[in-house]
Amino acid sequence: MSETKLYVVRHGKTMFNTIGRAQGWSDTPLTAQGEEGIRELGVGLRLAGVPFKAAFSSDSGRTIQTMDIVLRETGYQGISYQRDKRLREWCFGSLDGGYDGELFNGVLPRTEAFKNGRTLQDVSWQEIAESIVEVDTAGWAEPWDVLSKRIFDGFEAIAKSIEASGGGNALVVSHGMTIGTLLWLIDHSCPKQFIENGSVTVVSYKEGRFAIETIADLSYREIGRKDIQNEKKA
Repeated sequence: MSETKLYVVRHGKTMFNTIGRAQGWSDTPLTAQGEEGIRELGVGLRLAGVPFKAAFSSDSGRTIQTMDIVLRETGYQGISYQRDKRLREWCFGSLDGGYDGELFNGVLPRTEAFKNGRTLQDVSWQEIAESIVEVDTAGWAEPWDVLSKRIFDGFEAIAKSIEASGGGNALVVSHGMTIGTLLWLIDHSCPKQFIENGSVTVVSYKEGRFAIETIADLSYREIGRKDIQNEKKA
């Protein structure tokens, strides 16, 4: 049996990413720049010779669009591809679609978790989730126990299915805060960090346990970008 690894990609840059709005469960398509970034990723993965046996994404349009580009550029259009709503981004409830700065620098700092001058770097993912629930007037935001369970269950189900079929690599397209949450659930000492659009985070899975291999790796995009630029010059 070969090793089981999930290559977890954050979707390409979208319209809301570009203008600094929180997407959550709302959705906007990739921009032209975002599409090109994911094309770079796909070319880079192909040139690096990374093999995939299955593909998974959330059911959001931006991850589906990202997956379509990666599968086309890597030549893996024929592999099994499933969409799973457990891989969605966090739901910001009534704050979905609002400006990031307003949410993270204006609204959340007024909640209980941010008292005594605590910042986003000081609070845990759990405290951020509890703060979003606290300020969500619609009552749609997910409580931490629901949010953390659906994220971990979603990724674990993928890992178990790949392991049960003999191991190998799965390509997974998800979202920035969802990927960050998964990393923290695997290792509580993992610091919060920005997960760049089109980056690759690799986690391995063995005997019921995840291990973090790489976080927010942009090297595949860099490989792809250089190849595309050389092609244009030729």
